[in-house]
Amino acid sequence: MAEDTKQEMKEKTMDVQEDEEEIDDSKLPFPRATIVNMLRKNLSSGKQIKGQVKNEMNIWLGKMVERIAKKMDAFPYTYVDGSMLREAIEPYENIQDIEKEKERIIKQLESIKAACDVLILEVDRKFVK
Repeated sequence: MAEDTKQEMKEKTMDVQEDEEEIDDSKLPFPRATIVNMLRKNLSSGKQIKGQVKNEMNIWLGKMVERIAKKMDAFPYTYVDGSMLREAIEPYENIQDIEKEKERIIKQLESIKAACDVLILEVDRKFVK
């Protein structure tokens, strides 16, 4: 019976390993270890990173490099310099600014809503039906 349990554990371990390594590492744009190390630096210790996350992050970063390279390639010059890179990555760098702007607008709308609620209460109080 103990051997059956050990065999089941081995099969489950093999299934998990197969799930994590569905994509061949040679088909990924970056070394898997590089992506995992970068993720680990920014995640809390003790968190497990599923194979799907490792692969999808790797593929997404590869696509991002392709997009940026295509933007830089659109310049008519025979070289790529830092200003071209900065211009190509600007939309991605501005995402944090956009998020802050969104939060600011939401706060303003909430204050306008609060002012409207006060005015509604005043109208209801003054013009009792």
